[in-house]
Amino acid sequence: MDIITHSVDETRKLGRLIGTWIHFPLIITLTGMLGSGKTAFVQGLARGLDVPDEYYITSPTYTLIHEFPGRRPLIHVDLYRLNQAADFEEIGLDDVLDRQAVIAIEWADRLCDRLADNHLDLNFKIVDDEIRRIQLIAGGHAADNLLKALRRQSDLKLN
Repeated sequence: MDIITHSVDETRKLGRLIGTWIHFPLIITLTGMLGSGKTAFVQGLARGLDVPDEYYITSPTYTLIHEFPGRRPLIHVDLYRLNQAADFEEIGLDDVLDRQAVIAIEWADRLCDRLADNHLDLNFKIVDDEIRRIQLIAGGHAADNLLKALRRQSDLKLN
């Protein structure tokens, strides 16, 4: 499934919409260049998961992992600064991936084959200064059902 967003706000709205539809633990992988909208998406995702507004969502580039309470706990991981399997073990990534939460992982292309069956992959492409093409790919039955629900959503227009 491909979605075009025309602003940062639309990327956040997409995240929020997806967050409202998630009622189960799910790993969401986010790949794309710097500035492509990954963190903006997670900001919206947090609101869709009912993370309280007092939690400001930023990329955990230096802390690597942020955790937020919500209808489903949200764990936001940033792998930008990690390069090898030993780094993943050092931060306890395998334990994080086993949590019963929604886990959003920026720079997930560095994971290789560490993911279970149930995940949703989002690939962000910069079209121009504002426009992003976001490809959503389901990995597993629950993620596939989530995408089917999104396709049926009549108000998928984000603008």
